[in-house]
Amino acid sequence: MPDQPLFQDVIRRRRSVRKFEPGRRIGRDALSRIVDCGRWAPSGANVQCWDFVVVDDPAVRDKVMAVFLRQAQRLVDHAKGFPAVKKTYLANTVAIVLVIGDPRWKACFPQATTPEFDAEYRTNNEAIFLCSLGAAIQNIQLGVAAEGLTSAWLSGGGEDETNRELAEVLNYPSWMRAYGTIPIGFPAVDQNRRYRRPLEQVLHWNSYEPRQYRQHALVDFYESTLRPFAMYREEESMDTWPDRDEMLGDWKDAFTTPVTNPAGTLEPEADFSKPRVIGQATKRRKT
Repeated sequence: MPDQPLFQDVIRRRRSVRKFEPGRRIGRDALSRIVDCGRWAPSGANVQCWDFVVVDDPAVRDKVMAVFLRQAQRLVDHAKGFPAVKKTYLANTVAIVLVIGDPRWKACFPQATTPEFDAEYRTNNEAIFLCSLGAAIQNIQLGVAAEGLTSAWLSGGGEDETNRELAEVLNYPSWMRAYGTIPIGFPAVDQNRRYRRPLEQVLHWNSYEPRQYRQHALVDFYESTLRPFAMYREEESMDTWPDRDEMLGDWKDAFTTPVTNPAGTLEPEADFSKPRVIGQATKRRKT
């Protein structure tokens, strides 16, 4: 049907937006349609390991916002160098959807029957659980875009302290967890697409292409220097950045062309459990 938007267009309209028009409202029929998108997400063993708490009462919204204001301050105090965003914009949301993960359903995933495979299946089941919740969160965000609204994905609700406070406000068991918090609103300004890697970098045909591998040093550079700009600049391609050469330096081709690793050499695994270097964007971080 030519007058129907392509689903790909809905995907491209999805934005992480943190500036909403104040004083707007939306009916529960639209919010129900949005949450129903999450309900149709795939999940391991079809367990549907989620519940969706929709906050559309301004008084409750303000309590949720207060939780995230404290969460943002903890980032400033204890995760120095991370480009955190103030959460005061939550006051202008029409609703906030929290995706609550119920860990009991992991019991339905494959379980080891021999001790030597116990760790392997426990790890795999955690991945199934988190991927299922991520699918529901993404479906909700696409449902938001389809309604002509916009949203963001706040992962901070999954932190222990933040989750405990949210559970107190919203009355869900504290052993469940808010893996996704999705503020919804009318965008205050038009937002361009954020940076996306060129398709040719991420698309591999029939086998992993080593020339598209991203080197350890590239990851270090992104984390320590480029991250805050790639997170928040409203340009899909870094080629359009007026300060591209200055910002990307020797890594310009790796971020803007199909070939990220001309030598085609793969590296052994390294420890990336925490940042490894300090750059101009993370000098405040204590090591």
